[in-house]
Amino acid sequence: MTVPETMRAVLLTGHGDLDKLEYRIDHPTPIAGPGEVLIEVAACGMNNTDINTRTGWYSKTVTTATGADTAESDVEGSWGGGLTFPRIQGADPAGRIVAVGKSVEASRIGERVIVDAWLRDPGGVLENARYLGSEADGGFAEYVAVPAVNAYPIETVVTDVELASFSCSYATAEHMLHRPNVAEGDWVLVTGSSGGVGSGLVQLSKRRGASVVALTSGHKMGDVAALGADVVLDRNAEDLVAAVREVSGGGVDVFADVVGGESFAQLFEAIRRGGHYTTAGAIAGPIVSLDLRTLYLNDITMHGCTVLPSAVFANLVGYIERGEIQPVVAATYPLAQLRNAQADFMGKRHVGAFVIDVAAA
Repeated sequence: MTVPETMRAVLLTGHGDLDKLEYRIDHPTPIAGPGEVLIEVAACGMNNTDINTRTGWYSKTVTTATGADTAESDVEGSWGGGLTFPRIQGADPAGRIVAVGKSVEASRIGERVIVDAWLRDPGGVLENARYLGSEADGGFAEYVAVPAVNAYPIETVVTDVELASFSCSYATAEHMLHRPNVAEGDWVLVTGSSGGVGSGLVQLSKRRGASVVALTSGHKMGDVAALGADVVLDRNAEDLVAAVREVSGGGVDVFADVVGGESFAQLFEAIRRGGHYTTAGAIAGPIVSLDLRTLYLNDITMHGCTVLPSAVFANLVGYIERGEIQPVVAATYPLAQLRNAQADFMGKRHVGAFVIDVAAA
């Protein structure tokens, strides 16, 4: 297949406002190196990670909620510490393999693939893991080169845009449920249930046979209920802990949290003895209060979920192929409108995922 020497791409040129995103039509097309494949990107999902990296939110100097322009361009604001500029963001590319590097079978050319964004150290050292779109160029471009092991062949009837909505959000959600081993009969409390990870947590918890209490804003409650949540509560209701305990029969087995912020302390009290807290985000703020007596007297286990095992992503691919989970796409944008997409995403008025339709004109 003929691959052009240049491509359309959006470059992140530094930490800061939306003007740090520059749309180019003549960026050099990457080349598949040894052990890599080159993917022609059809679509790429967008996530909080993209916003947080641009604004420098991962810097320890930042204590506010996500979404604000929080850091100057000289602040190290990536989670892995290896971010350099310019950088092509986008952790969720979906498309087809058009070229392969040395030691990769040519028969892989033409495969439809979904990408696991975690570029793991072959020796299993977590500190050496890199993330697509942060420490390596990602999918907000017409082409992306990734390790062949990270490009998973997939057979599904969902569209490219729908397929691109799964990778980061649903893999993160599955990891959050994998760590505490959520099982049939468990009660799971989900915050931020209208977002990409939250909607994934609802569906994936139900797939495991668990019951779900989902928190969201009042005007989104109907949409979240449609995802399969057993109970949907207004996150601004009075005495949420009492409400959660009542509907779950005394407390939840797992509190799956991507919000943090001021609500953390009270909702942590809704975990039953021997239960679990699992998190992969803090959109309302990373600095929280915790009564350690609640933690140790109730034998609660806490899980931080970032670098997921490759088996978790492989399982996710199977769920998609068997139709056990459904895509929830809130909006799509062409690549040239990535700034608009991020601005709308930060408004948090949506339910589901935002996807960049790279193949669109």
